[in-house]
Amino acid sequence: MSHKFDYDYFVIGAGSGGVRSARIASSHGAKVGIAEGKFFGGTCVNVGCVPKKLMSYAADYYAHFEDAVGYGWSKTKPTFDWKTLIQNKDAEIKRLNNIYQNLLDNAGVEIHKEYASFIDNHTLKVGDKTITADKILIATGGNPRKPDCDGSEHIHVSDDMFYLDKQPDHVVIFGAGYIGVEFAHIFHGLGSKVTFVYRADKPLRGFDEDIRDHLVTELEKQGITLMPDTVIQAVNKQGDGTYNVDLSNGENIACDYVIASIGRTAQLDSLNLPNTGVAVKRDKIEADENLKTTAPNIYAVGDVIARVPLTPVAIKEGQWLADTLFGKNKNPAPSYNNIPTAVFSRPNIGSVCLSESSAREEGYDITVYKSEFKPMVHTLSGRNERTLMKMIVDKKTDKVIGIHTIGLDSAEMLQGFAVAIKAGATKAIFDETVGIHPTSAEELVTMK
Repeated sequence: MSHKFDYDYFVIGAGSGGVRSARIASSHGAKVGIAEGKFFGGTCVNVGCVPKKLMSYAADYYAHFEDAVGYGWSKTKPTFDWKTLIQNKDAEIKRLNNIYQNLLDNAGVEIHKEYASFIDNHTLKVGDKTITADKILIATGGNPRKPDCDGSEHIHVSDDMFYLDKQPDHVVIFGAGYIGVEFAHIFHGLGSKVTFVYRADKPLRGFDEDIRDHLVTELEKQGITLMPDTVIQAVNKQGDGTYNVDLSNGENIACDYVIASIGRTAQLDSLNLPNTGVAVKRDKIEADENLKTTAPNIYAVGDVIARVPLTPVAIKEGQWLADTLFGKNKNPAPSYNNIPTAVFSRPNIGSVCLSESSAREEGYDITVYKSEFKPMVHTLSGRNERTLMKMIVDKKTDKVIGIHTIGLDSAEMLQGFAVAIKAGATKAIFDETVGIHPTSAEELVTMK
C-alpha cells in the first residue's frame, strides 16, 4: 500500500457489485474500505430481487391450492395473512444483511456505516471523517422514479411495497417493465384487484413480440385489468384515504394504492461528483469498457452506469475490476452479450440472446422454431394456462442465437440453455441432445 493514502481501494456502496469488488480486492492484499449508509446487500437483497421473489412464491400458492383439486386433494379455501409474509420476509432480509456484513468482515474490509461524498478525486467525506484512497469505486445503485403528474406525492414506488402494513384491496400499477409485471402477479396472486396501466401497447418492451403477446393473453385470463396506451394524469386523495386516478384514456379509477414502476435513476445526488473529474451523461456515470470513469482513479459498476442493470452483471463487473486492478487478471472486461434474464410473472419468462425482431434488424437470415402447449401439470389441474417456447437459429452457421420461453418453470430451465448459447451450440447439437422426459424443457431439444 502507498503511504500517501489511507486505502488502496475504497468502495462507495455495499450492494452486490460493491461488496464483491471490495472482498476480491482485499483477497489480493489491498487495503480496502467500504461505505454504506443504508443497508448491506443493496437494492437486490433489500428492496429488489430477493424480497420480490419471496413474495412471488407467496403469490403462486393460491393457484397451487386450486390446481391440487384435480390431483385428488380436498377443495379448501385457504386464508392469507399479509403481516406474516412481511414479518418472515423481513427476518430473511435481516439474515442476509448480516451475511453481507460478515463477508466483508471476514475478508478484512474496513466497514464505514456512513454515506460517502467526494471532496476531490482521492478524498472522501465519510460521516464525520475525511479519508483518502488511491482508487475509488462508485457502486451506489439506483432509486425508483415517479411520474411527473398532479398528485405524484400520492404515488408509491417499488421500495415502499415491501414495507406495507396492510395488503391493499385494489392496486393501480403504472409501468409494464420487469417490476410492474412482477408486482401485477404478486398483488393479484395474493388476492388484490389489479389495474395495470402502461404507456406502450404491450408489457415488457424489448422482449420478443410473441412472448409479449402470450403474456397479455395469460394476464387477461387471470382477470387482471389491462390498460395499454395509457398514462396516469393525476392522483387525488379522498377523505377516506383512498385515491382517484385520472387516466389519459378518460377513465377514473378508484383504488387504495397506486404504485409506479417506470424505471430507476442512478443514485448520484449525495456524492458531490462536481468535486471530481467524473462525467455524467443522462443521469448515468460515463465509464469506458474497463469501467473507468473520466477521472483516472475512479471506477463505477452496476446501475450507476448505462450498461445492463442486473445484479449478476454488477457482481461480474465488480469482481473483474478488483481482479484486474489488484490481481493478475488479463482477461477482457465482462461481455454484455448473451445475458440471460427472467421475469417472475405468472407464467414466468426466461429469455436469452436475440429476439426475432432484433435478429432480423442485425441482418441475420434466421429460422424460427415455435411450440405452444399446455404443460403436463395442467392436464389434470384443469387450469387454462399455456406455455410458449421459441428458438431463433442463424441459417448461415446453424447456431442458436435466441431462446425465449413463457410458461411454468421457464426461469429455472433457461439458465442451462444460456450456457449452451454462450458456448456457441448449434441447432444440430440441440437436436442430438436427449431430452429429459416428461418435462417442458425437453421441447427445446425436440423442436422441428
